[in-house]
Amino acid sequence: MCPARRTRTWLAILAEAAHDRVVIRPHVREAGTGPTVVCLHSNASHAGQWRGLMDMLADAFRVMAVDSYGSGKTPDWSSATQITLEDEVQLIEPLLEGGVHLVGHSYGAAIAFKAALMHPALVRSLAVYEPTLFSLVDRDTSPPNGTEGIKSAVRSAADCLDRGDAEGAARAFIDFWMGPGSFDAMPAERRPAIVESCRNVRRWAHALMTEPATLDDLRPLRIPVLYMVGARSPESSRCVADRLVPALPNVRRVDLSKLGHMAPVTHPAPVNEQIAAFLRSL
Repeated sequence: MCPARRTRTWLAILAEAAHDRVVIRPHVREAGTGPTVVCLHSNASHAGQWRGLMDMLADAFRVMAVDSYGSGKTPDWSSATQITLEDEVQLIEPLLEGGVHLVGHSYGAAIAFKAALMHPALVRSLAVYEPTLFSLVDRDTSPPNGTEGIKSAVRSAADCLDRGDAEGAARAFIDFWMGPGSFDAMPAERRPAIVESCRNVRRWAHALMTEPATLDDLRPLRIPVLYMVGARSPESSRCVADRLVPALPNVRRVDLSKLGHMAPVTHPAPVNEQIAAFLRSL
Protein backbone atom coordinates (compact mmCIF):
# COMPACT_ATOMS: atom_id res chain seq x y z
CA MET A 1 0.00 0.00 0.00
CA CYS A 2 1.30 3.43 -0.91
CA PRO A 3 1.98 5.82 2.00
CA ALA A 4 -0.86 8.27 2.57
CA ARG A 5 -0.63 11.54 0.70
CA ARG A 6 -1.00 14.81 2.49
CA THR A 7 -2.16 18.05 0.95
CA ARG A 8 -1.67 21.42 2.52
CA THR A 9 -1.61 25.11 1.67
CA TRP A 10 1.46 27.01 2.79
CA LEU A 11 -0.24 29.88 4.66
CA ALA A 12 -2.44 30.71 1.63
CA ILE A 13 -1.92 34.42 0.90
CA LEU A 14 0.16 36.51 3.28
CA ALA A 15 -1.08 40.06 3.80
CA GLU A 16 2.35 41.46 3.13
CA ALA A 17 3.33 43.63 0.17
CA ALA A 18 6.49 42.99 -1.80
CA HIS A 19 7.02 45.70 -4.37
CA ASP A 20 3.62 45.90 -6.13
CA ARG A 21 2.31 42.41 -5.43
CA VAL A 22 1.02 40.25 -2.61
CA VAL A 23 3.38 37.52 -1.41
CA ILE A 24 1.87 34.09 -2.10
CA ARG A 25 2.87 30.70 -0.78
CA PRO A 26 2.16 27.76 -3.09
CA HIS A 27 -0.27 24.94 -2.55
CA VAL A 28 1.70 21.72 -2.09
CA ARG A 29 0.88 18.01 -2.23
CA GLU A 30 3.14 16.06 0.10
CA ALA A 31 3.93 12.39 0.72
CA GLY A 32 6.58 10.31 2.47
CA THR A 33 9.56 11.05 4.67
CA GLY A 34 13.27 11.33 3.99
CA PRO A 35 15.38 13.65 1.79
CA THR A 36 13.15 16.27 0.19
CA VAL A 37 12.21 16.14 -3.48
CA VAL A 38 10.32 19.15 -4.90
CA CYS A 39 8.42 18.55 -8.17
CA LEU A 40 7.55 21.33 -10.62
CA HIS A 41 4.95 20.79 -13.34
CA SER A 42 4.64 22.00 -16.92
CA ASN A 43 2.45 24.81 -18.26
CA ALA A 44 -1.27 24.04 -18.52
CA SER A 45 -0.86 21.37 -15.84
CA HIS A 46 -0.74 21.18 -12.02
CA ALA A 47 0.95 19.27 -9.21
CA GLY A 48 -1.31 16.28 -9.78
CA GLN A 49 0.81 15.26 -12.76
CA TRP A 50 3.34 13.90 -10.25
CA ARG A 51 0.96 11.53 -8.37
CA GLY A 52 2.62 8.41 -9.75
CA LEU A 53 6.10 9.66 -8.92
CA MET A 54 5.00 10.54 -5.39
CA ASP A 55 3.75 6.99 -4.86
CA MET A 56 6.98 5.59 -6.27
CA LEU A 57 9.27 7.69 -4.05
CA ALA A 58 7.33 8.05 -0.80
CA ASP A 59 8.96 5.01 0.80
CA ALA A 60 12.33 6.79 0.85
CA PHE A 61 11.77 10.51 0.19
CA ARG A 62 9.66 13.40 1.31
CA VAL A 63 8.06 14.41 -1.98
CA MET A 64 6.46 17.83 -2.43
CA ALA A 65 4.61 18.60 -5.66
CA VAL A 66 3.91 22.31 -6.14
CA ASP A 67 1.04 24.08 -7.90
CA SER A 68 2.61 27.03 -9.72
CA TYR A 69 0.99 30.46 -10.03
CA GLY A 70 -2.63 30.15 -11.17
CA SER A 71 -2.47 26.35 -11.31
CA GLY A 72 -4.33 23.92 -9.09
CA LYS A 73 -4.96 25.65 -5.76
CA THR A 74 -2.21 28.28 -5.85
CA PRO A 75 -3.47 31.84 -6.44
CA ASP A 76 -2.54 33.52 -9.69
CA TRP A 77 0.32 35.96 -10.23
CA SER A 78 -0.95 39.18 -8.66
CA SER A 79 1.42 41.77 -10.09
CA ALA A 80 1.00 44.05 -13.06
CA THR A 81 4.65 43.40 -13.96
CA GLN A 82 5.59 40.64 -16.38
CA ILE A 83 6.63 37.46 -14.62
CA THR A 84 10.19 36.13 -14.77
CA LEU A 85 11.72 32.80 -13.84
CA GLU A 86 13.23 34.54 -10.83
CA ASP A 87 9.69 35.36 -9.68
CA GLU A 88 8.73 31.71 -10.16
CA VAL A 89 11.67 30.61 -8.01
CA GLN A 90 10.71 33.05 -5.28
CA LEU A 91 7.34 31.28 -5.05
CA ILE A 92 9.02 27.98 -4.11
CA GLU A 93 11.86 29.38 -1.97
CA PRO A 94 10.17 28.39 1.33
CA LEU A 95 10.32 24.75 0.17
CA LEU A 96 14.07 24.79 -0.52
CA GLU A 97 15.12 25.17 3.11
CA GLY A 98 17.55 22.47 4.22
CA GLY A 99 18.43 21.39 0.68
CA VAL A 100 16.30 19.60 -1.91
CA HIS A 101 16.37 17.55 -5.07
CA LEU A 102 14.39 19.27 -7.85
CA VAL A 103 12.29 17.48 -10.45
CA GLY A 104 10.85 19.51 -13.30
CA HIS A 105 9.04 19.19 -16.62
CA SER A 106 9.12 21.80 -19.39
CA TYR A 107 8.46 25.22 -17.78
CA GLY A 108 8.88 23.59 -14.38
CA ALA A 109 12.27 22.27 -15.46
CA ALA A 110 13.28 25.79 -16.51
CA ILE A 111 12.31 26.99 -13.03
CA ALA A 112 14.39 24.17 -11.54
CA PHE A 113 17.51 25.31 -13.39
CA LYS A 114 16.90 28.91 -12.34
CA ALA A 115 16.51 27.78 -8.71
CA ALA A 116 19.85 25.95 -8.93
CA LEU A 117 21.51 29.15 -10.18
CA MET A 118 19.90 31.33 -7.52
CA HIS A 119 20.38 28.91 -4.60
CA PRO A 120 23.31 26.60 -5.41
CA ALA A 121 23.79 25.62 -1.76
CA LEU A 122 20.18 24.40 -1.48
CA VAL A 123 19.75 22.38 -4.70
CA ARG A 124 21.37 18.95 -4.48
CA SER A 125 20.40 17.53 -7.88
CA LEU A 126 18.16 18.12 -10.89
CA ALA A 127 15.98 15.58 -12.71
CA VAL A 128 14.45 17.39 -15.67
CA TYR A 129 12.38 16.58 -18.72
CA GLU A 130 12.99 19.03 -21.57
CA PRO A 131 13.47 22.40 -19.85
CA THR A 132 12.17 25.10 -22.17
CA LEU A 133 15.00 27.60 -21.77
CA PHE A 134 14.62 29.02 -25.26
CA SER A 135 16.65 32.12 -24.43
CA LEU A 136 19.77 29.93 -24.21
CA VAL A 137 19.32 28.93 -27.84
CA ASP A 138 18.68 32.48 -29.03
CA ARG A 139 21.85 33.71 -27.33
CA ASP A 140 23.92 30.81 -28.64
CA THR A 141 22.73 30.73 -32.26
CA SER A 142 21.15 33.30 -34.57
CA PRO A 143 17.83 32.34 -36.18
CA PRO A 144 16.83 30.05 -37.71
CA ASN A 145 17.91 28.03 -34.67
CA GLY A 146 15.08 25.63 -33.85
CA THR A 147 12.94 27.91 -31.68
CA GLU A 148 10.79 29.04 -34.61
CA GLY A 149 8.10 26.45 -33.89
CA ILE A 150 7.32 27.56 -30.34
CA LYS A 151 7.47 31.23 -31.31
CA SER A 152 4.94 30.59 -34.08
CA ALA A 153 2.68 28.66 -31.68
CA VAL A 154 2.80 31.52 -29.16
CA ARG A 155 1.93 34.05 -31.88
CA SER A 156 -1.00 31.91 -33.00
CA ALA A 157 -2.26 31.52 -29.45
CA ALA A 158 -1.85 35.24 -28.74
CA ASP A 159 -3.77 36.12 -31.92
CA CYS A 160 -6.60 33.87 -30.78
CA LEU A 161 -6.68 35.55 -27.38
CA ASP A 162 -6.81 38.97 -29.03
CA ARG A 163 -9.90 37.79 -30.97
CA GLY A 164 -11.51 36.53 -27.77
CA ASP A 165 -10.98 32.89 -28.76
CA ALA A 166 -9.48 31.36 -25.61
CA GLU A 167 -10.24 27.83 -26.79
CA GLY A 168 -8.37 28.50 -30.03
CA ALA A 169 -5.38 29.70 -28.01
CA ALA A 170 -5.37 26.48 -25.99
CA ARG A 171 -5.69 24.43 -29.17
CA ALA A 172 -2.69 26.20 -30.76
CA PHE A 173 -0.53 25.70 -27.69
CA ILE A 174 -1.49 22.10 -26.88
CA ASP A 175 -1.38 20.92 -30.48
CA PHE A 176 2.12 22.31 -30.89
CA TRP A 177 3.44 20.27 -27.98
CA MET A 178 1.30 17.16 -28.40
CA GLY A 179 0.52 17.02 -32.11
CA PRO A 180 -2.36 18.23 -34.32
CA GLY A 181 -5.79 17.28 -33.00
CA SER A 182 -4.58 16.63 -29.45
CA PHE A 183 -6.68 19.34 -27.83
CA ASP A 184 -9.87 18.24 -29.55
CA ALA A 185 -9.14 14.62 -28.58
CA MET A 186 -9.02 15.47 -24.87
CA PRO A 187 -11.97 14.52 -22.67
CA ALA A 188 -14.39 17.44 -22.62
CA GLU A 189 -14.21 17.77 -18.85
CA ARG A 190 -10.44 18.46 -18.98
CA ARG A 191 -10.59 21.26 -21.51
CA PRO A 192 -11.97 24.21 -19.47
CA ALA A 193 -9.06 24.23 -17.00
CA ILE A 194 -6.54 24.03 -19.84
CA VAL A 195 -8.30 26.81 -21.75
CA GLU A 196 -8.18 29.03 -18.67
CA SER A 197 -4.51 28.23 -18.06
CA CYS A 198 -3.49 28.97 -21.64
CA ARG A 199 -4.66 32.56 -21.24
CA ASN A 200 -1.18 32.97 -19.73
CA VAL A 201 0.71 31.93 -22.85
CA ARG A 202 2.26 35.37 -23.37
CA ARG A 203 3.39 35.41 -19.74
CA TRP A 204 5.08 32.02 -20.05
CA ALA A 205 6.79 33.01 -23.29
CA HIS A 206 8.10 36.24 -21.79
CA ALA A 207 9.65 34.43 -18.82
CA LEU A 208 11.34 31.82 -21.00
CA MET A 209 12.48 34.01 -23.88
CA THR A 210 13.86 36.87 -21.77
CA GLU A 211 15.59 34.76 -19.10
CA PRO A 212 19.05 36.36 -18.72
CA ALA A 213 20.98 33.21 -17.72
CA THR A 214 23.55 32.06 -20.27
CA LEU A 215 25.31 28.79 -21.00
CA ASP A 216 28.38 30.24 -19.29
CA ASP A 217 26.29 30.82 -16.16
CA LEU A 218 25.24 27.16 -16.16
CA ARG A 219 28.67 25.62 -16.82
CA PRO A 220 29.78 25.84 -13.14
CA LEU A 221 26.68 23.89 -12.05
CA ARG A 222 28.34 20.71 -10.75
CA ILE A 223 25.37 19.00 -9.09
CA PRO A 224 24.16 15.71 -10.66
CA VAL A 225 21.68 16.32 -13.49
CA LEU A 226 19.40 13.79 -15.18
CA TYR A 227 18.29 15.34 -18.47
CA MET A 228 15.49 13.48 -20.29
CA VAL A 229 14.50 14.12 -23.90
CA GLY A 230 11.64 12.65 -25.93
CA ALA A 231 12.56 11.34 -29.37
CA ARG A 232 9.24 12.62 -30.75
CA SER A 233 9.39 16.06 -29.14
CA PRO A 234 9.33 19.24 -31.23
CA GLU A 235 12.64 20.69 -32.35
CA SER A 236 12.03 23.69 -30.10
CA SER A 237 12.64 21.67 -26.93
CA ARG A 238 15.21 19.30 -28.40
CA CYS A 239 17.37 22.21 -29.57
CA VAL A 240 17.62 23.41 -25.96
CA ALA A 241 18.99 20.00 -24.96
CA ASP A 242 21.52 20.09 -27.78
CA ARG A 243 23.02 23.31 -26.35
CA LEU A 244 22.51 22.82 -22.64
CA VAL A 245 23.59 19.22 -22.09
CA PRO A 246 27.16 19.73 -23.40
CA ALA A 247 27.52 22.75 -21.09
CA LEU A 248 26.75 20.81 -17.89
CA PRO A 249 29.73 19.14 -16.18
CA ASN A 250 27.81 16.40 -14.32
CA VAL A 251 24.92 15.42 -16.57
CA ARG A 252 23.42 12.21 -17.92
CA ARG A 253 21.20 12.60 -20.96
CA VAL A 254 18.49 9.98 -21.51
CA ASP A 255 16.64 9.91 -24.84
CA LEU A 256 13.29 8.15 -24.57
CA SER A 257 12.10 6.60 -27.81
CA LYS A 258 8.49 6.98 -28.94
CA LEU A 259 7.83 9.70 -26.33
CA GLY A 260 7.09 13.37 -26.85
CA HIS A 261 7.35 16.56 -24.87
CA MET A 262 4.32 15.83 -22.69
CA ALA A 263 5.41 12.30 -21.75
CA PRO A 264 5.51 13.03 -17.99
CA VAL A 265 1.73 13.58 -18.33
CA THR A 266 0.79 11.17 -21.12
CA HIS A 267 3.27 8.33 -20.40
CA PRO A 268 4.44 8.93 -16.82
CA ALA A 269 5.65 5.39 -16.02
CA PRO A 270 8.92 5.33 -18.03
CA VAL A 271 9.72 8.92 -17.05
CA ASN A 272 9.06 8.29 -13.36
CA GLU A 273 11.18 5.14 -13.45
CA GLN A 274 14.14 7.13 -14.76
CA ILE A 275 13.67 9.80 -12.08
CA ALA A 276 13.31 7.28 -9.27
CA ALA A 277 16.40 5.32 -10.34
CA PHE A 278 18.41 8.56 -10.57
CA LEU A 279 17.39 9.80 -7.12
CA ARG A 280 17.96 6.42 -5.46
CA SER A 281 21.45 6.31 -6.95
CA LEU A 282 22.61 9.56 -5.35
